[in-house]
Amino acid sequence: MSAEPFTLLAIFVMAAMNYLMRAAGFWIMGHVPLTVPLRRMLEALPGSIVAATVLPIAAKGGVAAVIALAAAVLVMIWRSNSFLGVAAGVGTAALVRAFGL
Repeated sequence: MSAEPFTLLAIFVMAAMNYLMRAAGFWIMGHVPLTVPLRRMLEALPGSIVAATVLPIAAKGGVAAVIALAAAVLVMIWRSNSFLGVAAGVGTAALVRAFGL
């Protein structure tokens, strides 16, 4: 028996669980009073997640990763477009690595 049906089933189950978790989060937060400290924490959360994800990559990736990260941040600040920032980061990483860093 082929593994394809199980693969498609796994993808469907993961997508359904992802949707249910997101919907449950919105439903639960609809019942939580938003105090000033909670609002501040929620506003800081995306930046914390980005830092926790990106900084270890930069630390392990060396000079090329740091230069690519700087390019991505600069483009995102300049153009206010995450897609362009990611493209600039990936392109910069490829160029820097092509030149041996």
